[in-house]
Amino acid sequence: MCTILLIDDEEVIVKMLKMALEMYGHRVETASDGCEGVRKFSEGDFDVVITDMVMPGLDGKGVVRYIRESKRNQTPIIGVSGTPWLMENAGFDSVLPKPFSIKALIESLHNLAMIPAEAV
Repeated sequence: MCTILLIDDEEVIVKMLKMALEMYGHRVETASDGCEGVRKFSEGDFDVVITDMVMPGLDGKGVVRYIRESKRNQTPIIGVSGTPWLMENAGFDSVLPKPFSIKALIESLHNLAMIPAEAV
């Protein structure tokens, strides 16, 4: 199972994704904006980061830039957004346009974090 940092400013989406990911056995830490997200990333040990693109303050591109410049710059990052064209060439390992299915998210986690197939 993965330890996931989930960054999104939409509370309903955060609650729904956290619950779904935990049902699959993953440990999920949440952040409500990019600044909180990079702080938690620097303090924690995450297998994967899932971040929204458009957020107040530090956006998804800023989160990616911070992670790619850190010591743990190989951490897989999944970008989720209603505006996926803004994510092109931003350094995300995978992009899911909103709305997306939980199945699509779990498949991305499987592909990026090398989760065994029986765990998804």
